[in-house]
Amino acid sequence: MSKGKAVFCGLLAGLVAALAMTLTMFLLAWCFRVATPLVILGDRLSVFIKPTPFFWIMGKVGGYNHLKQLGVTSAALGQIFVGMLGGMVYALVRRQRPVSTRQTLLFFLVLPLLVSAALLWPVLGTHYGGWPIDAARWITLLGLAVSFFVFERVLVLTYESLVGAPRDAATEYSPALGRRAFLAGAAGLVLAGGIGALGRKLFRIATFSYDGTQYKGDGVQPITPNDQFYCVTKNVIDPRVNDEIWHLEVSGSVQNPRTYRLKDFPADNMVDQETTIMCISNGLDSGLISNAVWRGVPLSDLLRRAGPLGGAAKVKLHGVDNYTDTIPLEKAMDPTTLVAFRMNGEKLPHRHGYPARVVVPGYFGEKHVKWVTRVEVTNEDAKGFYEAQGWGPDFVTPTRSRIDVPENDSWIKIADMAKGVTVKGIAYGGDRGVSKVEISLDGGDNWEPATITYPGTKLTWALWKYDWSPKEPGDYSLVVRATDGEGEVQELEEDRAFTSGVTGFHEIAVHLYS
Repeated sequence: MSKGKAVFCGLLAGLVAALAMTLTMFLLAWCFRVATPLVILGDRLSVFIKPTPFFWIMGKVGGYNHLKQLGVTSAALGQIFVGMLGGMVYALVRRQRPVSTRQTLLFFLVLPLLVSAALLWPVLGTHYGGWPIDAARWITLLGLAVSFFVFERVLVLTYESLVGAPRDAATEYSPALGRRAFLAGAAGLVLAGGIGALGRKLFRIATFSYDGTQYKGDGVQPITPNDQFYCVTKNVIDPRVNDEIWHLEVSGSVQNPRTYRLKDFPADNMVDQETTIMCISNGLDSGLISNAVWRGVPLSDLLRRAGPLGGAAKVKLHGVDNYTDTIPLEKAMDPTTLVAFRMNGEKLPHRHGYPARVVVPGYFGEKHVKWVTRVEVTNEDAKGFYEAQGWGPDFVTPTRSRIDVPENDSWIKIADMAKGVTVKGIAYGGDRGVSKVEISLDGGDNWEPATITYPGTKLTWALWKYDWSPKEPGDYSLVVRATDGEGEVQELEEDRAFTSGVTGFHEIAVHLYS
């Protein structure tokens, strides 16, 4: 067979094999919630992208959801391209000499498995059904092995069917190449159709429909309904944890490592605690903040039973989705830091961490790890998922406030304001509470007290309103500021990096006309 025909056959066989491997990965994800390189490759690479270029890339592709979609699509197309190259290499070698099954398994299964294990080791403990990290690592490797085996077998069988068999040792291969290539191409189309069908199913359960959910506007309530609670997730598909296999490990630098199952946390031993959570990326006018009543057990209870050893400085929290973050040991021992199992009287919704998440009052949302499966007592050098990317170093939420009504750049007829208009919004002081809210009608030159309609607690936001009765038309600049429970007034910290959360004042324009 000519070199050109061998290359063509190798590329086609590689394409069919790569499609079969991709379909296998989709099936493993759909049927068994196994993590595949299509999703965990992004997790592995993202820690090497600093926040500033990360936001630049997000802006270029149209947001975080589009970036995740682009990542999965690129990974799938990339592995198909590599598969075709692998088919070409196989064809060129096979053209020169016989290749044994042992050799193809070594090159297309064992070698890729070893390389994948080395490159992806930090994220191999991901499992979207809830297997503990150590078990999940072997499950992921098994899924990779199955996928690579499918690639190897389909590649070899497809290539051999394309080139046919020689009539004798001295006879050149003489397959009916056109017909066999057509059949191989048809098989590839069937596989591509399967990928498309399964891909649509996976897309429907993906996070794209709710990732980035914000809670703001006229309808903000003291307690955020579960289905409206803000949501940010790094995942393309969030875990749906199986109760029967979920564990919570307390390990690391402790005297008595412990492993808990869901039945080890009876409801009558839990406490209720109202706590507000705010995302570190929440803009001054954004709604990535919500408030709920959480029910759970103090993390300090679990840590005391385990007995942290001397020298321990941090607690590293691990989710089943391979998300990690750290909090100081002192904060972990605070009785308000919870392992929560219920949210507003219901089981945690899957998107909010079922069956358990950590609630860390006064810290940004990235510290409130969802789908928690391991609590690891560790040293000062430990870093979490976003910390490794470059977020921080300050994760304590600054005092913030927001105007929800009226909307920015509103035009209101002065006659419609005969009875006044209610200006209202939220204020948040981390775990310090809110003692006072003030509003300015002239861009911050003068301030008047607003009425706090829902004071909340030290751990929650407050809701406020101000009855405004302007007499003259014109352009007004409304600004709000809050004072926390310790008497500190909200301020703009000019030297605070955006990676530690923005500060400043929410300001809106209102135009009154006659």
